[in-house]
Amino acid sequence: MADTALHALLAGAVDYAGLFPPAGLPMASAVAQYAEYRAGPDAWALGRFVVPMARLAELGRAAEEVAPKAPGEPWRLSALLGANAEEELRSLGEFNCRHAAAEAVALSADVIEGKAETVEAVERLLAAVPPWAQPYVEVPLADDPRPLVDAIAQHGGRAKMRTGGITPEAFPTASQILRFLRACTDARVPFKATAGLHHPLRAEYRLTYEADSPHGTMFGYLNVFLTAVLLRHGLSEPDALALLEERSPAAFRVSRDAVEWRGHRADRQAIEAARREGIVAFGSCSFTEPVGELRTIGR
Repeated sequence: MADTALHALLAGAVDYAGLFPPAGLPMASAVAQYAEYRAGPDAWALGRFVVPMARLAELGRAAEEVAPKAPGEPWRLSALLGANAEEELRSLGEFNCRHAAAEAVALSADVIEGKAETVEAVERLLAAVPPWAQPYVEVPLADDPRPLVDAIAQHGGRAKMRTGGITPEAFPTASQILRFLRACTDARVPFKATAGLHHPLRAEYRLTYEADSPHGTMFGYLNVFLTAVLLRHGLSEPDALALLEERSPAAFRVSRDAVEWRGHRADRQAIEAARREGIVAFGSCSFTEPVGELRTIGR
């Protein structure tokens, strides 16, 4: 794929979540696929390996034959907190130290993801995270997330939104996503997304890989990321909603220096700034789907 502004928009953006539905791969299979993607031609788009905190030891064993050995460049992990957050966080430093030792499998869980539904819960979670780890706090979208995002900003965290799932009712509305994006933009809080962003553009898709899978209207990662970039440069609410709902590949023009959508232009410099300061990544249980389909955009 030629170097275009889409590279700047999506470089390192796909956090691989093959362990999670709808893929739900065994650990050995997910690890093997991640190693294959890291060595493949689309590695430029690959981000972290997403793993539940409780399965870190299992990951370490599965990666013995395919991950690099320390002191080589480690696999970067994003670890999801479970029910015993405090206990899991205490053991995280030991895991990282063990896998930084000479000749150990080089793994580094330097990102932590948790959930919070109140300002108080945000504060408790962020207070518990060790200073060397970057925390993300998943907030609900049903109500205005601005108070939670503001609390995340005050305590140096990052935000996370859930953009879908394996049932139609798991998907938020475009208005709810826009409200989250505006809150993050206003508070200058970097964010990531998870679930339901397997494809570049908004459309009807199967929600699982089963033959009898239900279908649903999924958001596209290009819709979400480009909306976030343009919000930083004055995109109006009606246009932002229209961009989140955009389904036509022909509506986008892609060059080396910019991505354009219906008269709105995001140049490469603006995209790179947004990626540094705002839009971090999206989790996907597939890597080949989102990257492969990107080749159809802007032609």
